[in-house]
Amino acid sequence: MPGRLDGKVALITGAAGGIGRAAVTRFLSEGAIVAGVDLDPASIPEAPLALQTDVTDSGAVAALIERVEQDLGRLDVLFNTVGISGRRYGDGPVDLCTDDGWARVFDTNVRSVFLCCKHAVPAMRRAGGGSIVNLSSVLGMVGHELFDTHAYAASKGAVIALSRAMAVRYAAERIRVNVLAPGLIRTPMSRRAQQDPEVLARLGELQPLTGDFGEPEDVAEAALYLAADESRFVTGVVLPVDGGWTAR
Repeated sequence: MPGRLDGKVALITGAAGGIGRAAVTRFLSEGAIVAGVDLDPASIPEAPLALQTDVTDSGAVAALIERVEQDLGRLDVLFNTVGISGRRYGDGPVDLCTDDGWARVFDTNVRSVFLCCKHAVPAMRRAGGGSIVNLSSVLGMVGHELFDTHAYAASKGAVIALSRAMAVRYAAERIRVNVLAPGLIRTPMSRRAQQDPEVLARLGELQPLTGDFGEPEDVAEAALYLAADESRFVTGVVLPVDGGWTAR
């Protein structure tokens, strides 16, 4: 029985991270030919192509897309998972957020998405269409007093706005652009929240479906749907994967 991504070439950024790793494994299981990209490619699960690339560098991203097309023949799917929490750089409430914290968060969380999309669109045009899935966050949609890293929230809102604008612009070329907005997912980036007594005490309120953190595989399954042909009539959507957080 063919897989849902059988023969499709998929580029996954942040492929050594929690959600990126889960997506690489899941996409491979559905027949995708995966190119995984990270600053630490040795930690990417087995994939036909594992590359080290700084996705905030335009020249490096252009070379990356060229390499994918040369080695794998085309580009059908792009899943942008690269992102950081800027707390260690000074992110916080807007009156306390440092200039460096703001710049670092936007450079990683927004510039990387912009550059990967910028260079992927022409490749998808050559392939006759494709699917771009960008990773945002519930904090790009709603505010919360427990999570007052405002540069992070603004960066994830920017990913949503960029993706919707792209969805309109490229729909006629059969390039779909959609967004995933996870809640609290059990990844290395959420380790602080996983150890925060107040967050743990309020999980039932935040994510009432389970009262617990989601798993990277939950996000990977949603990405699979948006990458596969089942979602061929879906573009410009922001899909929360949040255990009910944004349903209130």
